[in-house]
Amino acid sequence: MADSLANGLAVRARTVAAPAAPARARRPRSRSRSRLVPLLYTAPALLFYLAFVIAPWLHSLWISFWDWNGIGVATWAGLGNYREIVSDPALRLSLIHAFGLIVFYSVIPICLGLVLAALVANMPWKGMPFVRTVIFLPQILPLVAVGSVWKLFFDDDGPLNSVLRTVGLDNATRAWLGDFTWAYPAVGVVGTWVSTGLCFLLLYSGIGKIDPALYEAARLDGAGAVHEFRHVTVPGLRRELSVAATVTVIAALASFDVVYVMTGGGPGEATMVPGVAIYRLTFTAGQVGTACALATVLSVLTCAVMYVLNRLTREKP
Repeated sequence: MADSLANGLAVRARTVAAPAAPARARRPRSRSRSRLVPLLYTAPALLFYLAFVIAPWLHSLWISFWDWNGIGVATWAGLGNYREIVSDPALRLSLIHAFGLIVFYSVIPICLGLVLAALVANMPWKGMPFVRTVIFLPQILPLVAVGSVWKLFFDDDGPLNSVLRTVGLDNATRAWLGDFTWAYPAVGVVGTWVSTGLCFLLLYSGIGKIDPALYEAARLDGAGAVHEFRHVTVPGLRRELSVAATVTVIAALASFDVVYVMTGGGPGEATMVPGVAIYRLTFTAGQVGTACALATVLSVLTCAVMYVLNRLTREKP
């Protein structure tokens, strides 16, 4: 009797446990399918990025190892074009200028945008929507038009020198874009004017996400406006600051439009940046291989800066 009961229980256990095996075998397939679905949705964008970004960059990398004028027969140069970038003072200076523009395109606009965003967020005035629009307006203007207008502003007979003469500061007037000392800061000011609107909008939207209870708790502890800004607003904008820094640093390193329209890299090499140098090497000097090598170096340096920046702004677990 006991043996038959045990055999019956064993048979039932087999019949109950038997369907469980296929279910376990199906789980990895379902998981793999669930992981594949996002890739299918992003496949068109990835293919587009591969065809129009990665493939041209690889082609440019290949050309950088050749001595080619863009028309005739190319000859193998190896690392010669890269050695030229290291040895040529003008090309080295263009890279230094690009990193210097980070101060004008990124550091100053982020600081100004942060202060403006905090002030606008704490001033419930009816005209604030108009103020926000005016601050952001430079970001939507074509950079070629921006460079043309600012070039007229810094002209010998432009508004800036006219105002200085009106207030009796004739000795302060100068050909701003033709001055070896002031041409570079003048171009940088335009970059600051353009980038501040984007930084302001990003940081202003981020302030709206900060929990108001944090400000109330800070006020209960006796914190003033400055302490609220330092200990509540700034820490709460960590992600927005990271995005603003990433976008503006890339804009500084890849600057071309404003510099080319305003100074063309001059006077001399005072405002030369890699974008303008690449243009000159390709379309004026006929040194396509060197231009591609400079573009490759610039892209590698940009990726390195982005890596360091992301590491510094990454939120701690």
